[in-house]
This record gives sequence, structure tokens and C-alpha cells, in this order.
Amino acid sequence: DGNSTANRDMCDRTKNTNVRFSLPAVCVVWQTAMIILFGVFIRYDEESDPHWLEHKKLNNISSDIENDFYFRYPSFQDVHVMIFVGFGFLMTFLKRYSFGGVGFNFLIAAFGLQWALLMQGWFHSLDYTDGKIKIGIENLINADFCVAGCLIAYGALLGKVSPVQLMVLTLFGITLFAVEEYIILNLIHARDAGGSMVIHTFGAYYGLSISWMLYRPNLDQSSRLQGSVYHSDVFATIGTLFLWMFWPSFNSAITDHGDGQHRAVINTYLALASTVLTTVAMSSLFQKHGKLDMVHVQNSTLAGGVAVGTAAEFMLMPYGSLIVGFCCGVISTLGYIYISPFLEKYMKVQDTCGVHNLHAMPGVIGGIVGAITAAAASESVYGHEGLVKTFDFEGAFEKMEPTTQGGHQAGGLCVALIFGIGGGMIVGAILRLPIWGDPADDNCFDDETYWEVRGREFILF
Repeated sequence: DGNSTANRDMCDRTKNTNVRFSLPAVCVVWQTAMIILFGVFIRYDEESDPHWLEHKKLNNISSDIENDFYFRYPSFQDVHVMIFVGFGFLMTFLKRYSFGGVGFNFLIAAFGLQWALLMQGWFHSLDYTDGKIKIGIENLINADFCVAGCLIAYGALLGKVSPVQLMVLTLFGITLFAVEEYIILNLIHARDAGGSMVIHTFGAYYGLSISWMLYRPNLDQSSRLQGSVYHSDVFATIGTLFLWMFWPSFNSAITDHGDGQHRAVINTYLALASTVLTTVAMSSLFQKHGKLDMVHVQNSTLAGGVAVGTAAEFMLMPYGSLIVGFCCGVISTLGYIYISPFLEKYMKVQDTCGVHNLHAMPGVIGGIVGAITAAAASESVYGHEGLVKTFDFEGAFEKMEPTTQGGHQAGGLCVALIFGIGGGMIVGAILRLPIWGDPADDNCFDDETYWEVRGREFILF
């Protein structure tokens, strides 16, 4: 029958692909390459090297507590939990794709952070005296940030692509991320502590563009598997709660020590709280009988953390954070109700996790809020030294005015959009090649395509 034919076709495609691009071969080749490249380029920085003792004496540092590890490691742990537990469990909402959600998240995060240390290191941490990349705790945080962009892109493709395709997506995604990050932060001199532009806007539009390029007109053959069941939604909400609790660390992890980091935590905390109440109100208002939709609670409640990222360390003011959270709760929830169906029907974008509503639109809002807040900055509010420190008005940018900085912030948002959409279209064209072992239309959103699944008949109804 038709289903048997489709299954045979899928098996044939996978069999043919495995001869050339099997998952074990890709993993072994990649890890071997990483060992070689790390051996050639990666070394410890001065704060993680035994010469730290000499560095302390030379710089009159009296205590080991001044080592950046003690300032950054708590934030690193929080961000690390978000990457592996938060994003992973958030993707377990599909009734038959929990292994794929959390397992492939685990795979591409571990795969990507190694490449991120190299790519970001070549742009930001290369010691030109010996040609080595010097890494410390802040590099690990930035590598997690880099991986986050690819995990966001994965959300748009959840259940529709093979693990080899995900590794190709991650390879190119991290390369593009490192380039656009360098352009935005170093060349344009935009500030983006929480990554509204660099991480969320780029990652979301990168994934959405790939999804558009990989559009499946017959995906309705797997429609029976696209929904959730009670227990899968509970597991996904675990991811939401981890992300929600640790998002203040995400937005403040690499900000300047002191008031900037403190302010970033407060702004994020308040924006997230505001988003929860707004999301609940909007979900109840637009659902039949005033009931809540768990999809909105799992996703839209996080949108405020995304949108406040760029301006997290700015003088957004507590009431401003609440306003940002309120606006994102409204826009994100309405996005799930109206915009996602429109994108799939008319724009041919099949967005499995709704990353357009959680990351893309809030990311753009975050970029706009950052530009406005930067342009409105003044010495009367920040003080002269505070203004210089917050916006890094030093060196070549010593004479930068806040209004000009606002324009640079807007320019950074444009770069993130260009790299996300343009890069996604190019990578999507590569992933369309029939060599990656992607699942057939009637085998999407099912763990059995790539995983050994035991005992599921006892928990699925």
C-alpha cells in the first residue's frame, strides 16, 4: 500500500545516504578534527594557566578571588543548564519525539560548543604573539551563547530533519554566528549583552529560512504525530521553568562586573514576570471558554527575557522592563494564535516550535528597544563614567554620542537579520541535497526513525 511504499522509500534513502554520510562517521571525523585543531590552536588563558601566580604578582592582585572564574562560573552554570536542560526539555512537547528533542539537542550542543570555541576564538581571543587562542571561563559562556543560536534554529525544524542535517546546520550556523557577532559587536560597536539581536534574531530567522527552503508540501501525512499529549506537555514545561528561572543569568553573564550586571538581572527578572501575567491573560482571552493553552504558557512566557536582552544593562528602568514584558506577552501569544498558521499556509514556513513567536519577533523588539534606549542615554542619567563604561566609549569610539550609538544599535539589528535570512537560505539549499538521510513525509516527528524506542506502548494512549 501507499504507506509501505513510503516506508521503503525512506529506508532506501537512508541506506544510500549512510554509505556516504552516516552519523557515526560524521561524529568520529568531526571529533578527530577537533582534537587536531585544539592541539594546534587552543591554550589556557592567563587566569586558567599555572602562570596565574606570576600574573597576580605582576598586577598586584592580592587574592585568588579576583580570578574571573569566581565572578563568571555561577552564571556559566546557569547558562549551561539552560542550553542542555532548558532548551532540551522545551522540545519534548511532541507526543512521539521526546528522544529527538532532548537527545539531538544534547548532540548538537556538544558538537557546536567545540567549533564555537575555535570560531569565536579566532575572532576575539587570538594571541598574535604566538598564534594561539587563549580560553577561560568567559569563552565557555560565549560558546554556549553561540550554540543557543543553533538550538533556536533547530526548534523551527524539530522532527523534520536527520541528525546529520542538524550537524551540518550547526557547523554553518556557528560559522555565520561568529562572523555576524564580530561585525555587530566589534565593527559596528553595538551592545548586545543578552543577545536579542546576535543570538535570538539571527538564530530564529536562520532556522525559519532553512524551514522555508525545506518546505514539505505533504507534511500532513505526519499530522497525527504533530500534537502533544498530557505527559509530553508536562516534560516540556520543565524546560520552560529552567529557562525562565535562569534567564537573568543568561542576559547578565558577560556584562561588566558591578552595576551593569546587577541591572541586567533586575531588568530581565521584571520583564519575565510581566510576560507571564500577560501571556496568561491573552491565552485565556482568545481561547474558547476562557481556558489556557499550554503552548502559550510553555513559550510566550519566555518572550520578555528575549526582548530585554539588548537593553538589559542599559538604564531601561524597572517600569520599562515591565512594559517590554507586557508587549512581548501580547505579541508572542497572538503570534501562536494567528501568525504561525498564516506563515505555514501562505509563506510556506513550517515552524514546529514557533520560534518566530518566541525568538524572532521578541528579538527584533529587543533590538529596537536597545536602539531607542541607547539613543536616549545622557550623562544626567548615567554619569560620565557610567556612560563610558556602559556603552564602551573608549579608544576609536571615545567621542561617540548616545544618539549615534542608537544608530549603530539599529545597524546591528539589520546585520543579524541579513545573516539569519541570507545564511539560512544558503544552508537550506545545501540541506535540500538528497544525501543526508532525512525522514520521509510520513515519518516525521517520530523517534523510531532514528532511535531505539522501548516500552512506549505503555505510556501512549
